[in-house]
Amino acid sequence: MDFGVVLQTNPPAARTVQLAKLAEAHGFSHVWTFDSHLLWEEPYVIHSAILAETKRVTVGPFVTNPATRDWTVTASVFATLNEMYGNRTVCGIGRGDSAVRVTNGKPTTMAELRESIHVIRELGNSRAVEYNGATLQFPWSHGSELEVWVAAYGPLALKLAGEVGDGYILQLADVDIAAWMIKTVKDAAAAAGRDPESLSFCVAAPMYIGDDWEHMRDQCRWFGGMVGNHVADIVAKYGHHGAVPDELTAYIEGRTGYDYNTHGSADNDHVDFVPDEIVDRFCILGSAQHHIAKLEQLRDLGVTQFAGYLQHDSKEETMRVYGETVIPALSAHVTAKR
Repeated sequence: MDFGVVLQTNPPAARTVQLAKLAEAHGFSHVWTFDSHLLWEEPYVIHSAILAETKRVTVGPFVTNPATRDWTVTASVFATLNEMYGNRTVCGIGRGDSAVRVTNGKPTTMAELRESIHVIRELGNSRAVEYNGATLQFPWSHGSELEVWVAAYGPLALKLAGEVGDGYILQLADVDIAAWMIKTVKDAAAAAGRDPESLSFCVAAPMYIGDDWEHMRDQCRWFGGMVGNHVADIVAKYGHHGAVPDELTAYIEGRTGYDYNTHGSADNDHVDFVPDEIVDRFCILGSAQHHIAKLEQLRDLGVTQFAGYLQHDSKEETMRVYGETVIPALSAHVTAKR
């Protein structure tokens, strides 16, 4: 299992770069950042600085969308970063949440998401692609390699992830829901004639090492609110039952609104509807052994990467314990002498 961190690009940017370097030092393989250009600083500029000051981590947005940038511009960014730093990027993408809602827009259609994935991936891999009635290719890009991982919750998005994604991103760490989601994506991949095991499966959730459960829950309750935005869309379209597991939809019945000004923040004041049970199920909290036990369950479901959100007050300590205890426990053990 690989391990990533998910950072917000809050100023100063040097702090984000510092945390990325620390993540690499503690053995994390991926550094992801939010992509919401009004709420936080522009991620791709910071990605370049992270790549310049690290040696091996893979960097990407968690997640971008097809609406806020022309798809060829997005592809150009990845191809350029790969030329500069040697194929160390990955593109996480979804229909759009905060980046589009804050500007009074709305998530893109499934057809637009599907087409954007194709355009970004072909150009990002130094290949030609049909776009707006023309055949386009970056003449300066040679040997660029880019995977596109699809973030999804709803039935149609899960199907799309299985059909065209190089990887699938699930933003919650509930074991039962993860099992259902991963199976749905794998079934869609198989139905499309793809090898389901060829996809990467990334589960992402806040990770907090500690023993004060009330404090940890309060620091991570925002996550249930963020997930609730997507769940509300699913419920509005399909109703509370049937489209996805009830364990995912039931908790938003008390949801009355959401303030994007505190999106992804521990001080979000519109998440009182999120009960402790949901925080415990969706996040990974507690001692190193609590984390290891849950991560082993996720690994056994086929999860290939856990990406931990660090939007709380114990970033460095959590990364330290992961580097010293959690990551080694989930790694293959090799003995010096047998």
